[in-house]
Amino acid sequence: MNDARYAALIALGKILRRRLPLDEALEVDGLEERDRAFARMLLATTLRRLGQIDALIAHCLARPLPIQAVVAEDILRLGIAQLLFLDVAAHAAVDTAVEMTKQAGLAAHAKLVNALLRRLSRDGKALVAGQDAARLNTPGWLWESWSAAYGEASCRAIALAHLAEAPLDVSTMGDAALWAERLSAEILPTGTLRRPAGGAISQLPGYEDGAWWIQDAAAALPARLLGDVKGRRIADLCAAPGGKTAQLAAAGAQVIALDRSARRLQRLAANLARLHLSAEVIAADAVSWRPERPLDGLLLDAPCSATGTLRRHPDAARLKRPEDLARLTGLQARLLAAAVDMVAPGGLVVYCTCSLQPEESIAQVEALLAQGAPLRRRPIAAAEVGDLAELVTAAGDLRSLPCHLAEKGGMDGFYAARLERL
Repeated sequence: MNDARYAALIALGKILRRRLPLDEALEVDGLEERDRAFARMLLATTLRRLGQIDALIAHCLARPLPIQAVVAEDILRLGIAQLLFLDVAAHAAVDTAVEMTKQAGLAAHAKLVNALLRRLSRDGKALVAGQDAARLNTPGWLWESWSAAYGEASCRAIALAHLAEAPLDVSTMGDAALWAERLSAEILPTGTLRRPAGGAISQLPGYEDGAWWIQDAAAALPARLLGDVKGRRIADLCAAPGGKTAQLAAAGAQVIALDRSARRLQRLAANLARLHLSAEVIAADAVSWRPERPLDGLLLDAPCSATGTLRRHPDAARLKRPEDLARLTGLQARLLAAAVDMVAPGGLVVYCTCSLQPEESIAQVEALLAQGAPLRRRPIAAAEVGDLAELVTAAGDLRSLPCHLAEKGGMDGFYAARLERL
């Protein structure tokens, strides 16, 4: 049995039925790096296209598979992903799927798996061409939410953007033009460097030397909204894995990087060490923690549904539920209230989330201001976000969508508001 495909099969079950994140589900000892990369690509593709894949299975079956055949269904899902979306040779995809079915103790379903996959190897491309990919691959509650918030045309554009693998974006420590040449990357209007995804990141020029770090173009914008931070005391709340901490430290700020997960802070500290940057790293709950004296500024990248990052984390669309929003929005409100207490008068609070959900973005800021918090909006100018006026809302907040910069590969969905302490 192919180790990569078997690892993907086990992980898919963990994601869909135990709701484990993809990277955690794929923690397998002894898997070769090449096999791990293939397993991850196969899983990500299956999850991105799950709605289409399940529709194809339903089309080919007279009646649904019994509940006890759920593993056989997962084998079919992985096989279809290979045949129709990864262009794996039919004999390789079909034969390994049949073998996995037998090895899983489901020999009674081997003929069905073989027949269905062979049928789709012939007819699948034509069937896929007739599908509404955007709608099928987007959970209903997200489609309804995005249609209401952004209109159906933008909702469809967002959903289509989620079907493509995200490129590799990096923020640099030094000369962007120099590193663009060395990395065979282009410089986006926002200043981020972008190159195609793929390959071993640690083998790229400058990685070991700490010349750059991975950070989506949209994720690099909120920290810049604090302006010139050189010599200023700035807290990065919910800081791990540390991209924004690195930005602030590289800009000369005295950074307090706070996160309640000591394990995640280990990764942040390792990233800072590679980049030869420093910050005061604190493991604490930002709701109750307070600085010794008021801060000059604060960045709050609050825990959220992460629906703006589905290009990079397609598992999130299957892990999140509408009921998760109530818990997350409650935490976001508590974190925002705490952040106000930490900043000196005249200081800035930048609140951001990598969510497309209005409840986790503008609704939080509007509620805080309506409650009489001692804050006022400091509107964001297009010049601060690469002169991309489409990223600035009528209220003066940042709102990027995955379909923005589509001609260059899109960007994550992010929201940020800049607030000044009165």
